[in-house]
Amino acid sequence: MATAATIHQEVARLWNQRDFAAMRNLMHPEYSYTGGDGKEITGGPDVGLGIAQMFANAFPDGTLEVKRVYTQGDTAIAEMVGRGTHKGDLLGIAPSGKHIEIVICNVIELRDGKAYREREYMDMASMMSQMGVMKAPGAATA
Repeated sequence: MATAATIHQEVARLWNQRDFAAMRNLMHPEYSYTGGDGKEITGGPDVGLGIAQMFANAFPDGTLEVKRVYTQGDTAIAEMVGRGTHKGDLLGIAPSGKHIEIVICNVIELRDGKAYREREYMDMASMMSQMGVMKAPGAATA
């Protein structure tokens, strides 16, 4: 069982090892995920594992580093950095071969010692810019 103080370190360690079976054990049967678009996706652990595997496939050398964790009761907020080389399809974007590094804020609410509700915010514009599929926000145009 995870605690608010340990959940992000455990998830990052398991994602870095690509141990999706162990990740499943950290997720509550009623797990849900909300990304930056604000739309909650319900469906239990398969939802979280699908997102984790999508990023692992797109960035096979990808790593997550937890920088800071803040807790309040059964809720944990983590500041993280994601790094990796874009070598696989990501949301229909063909591999660019470019290395990316993005800042991530992740909020996990626990229930019964497992991730019950996850909300994740990352700078997708920066990631798309680093992959070469769009100009950086605020970049000068020629």
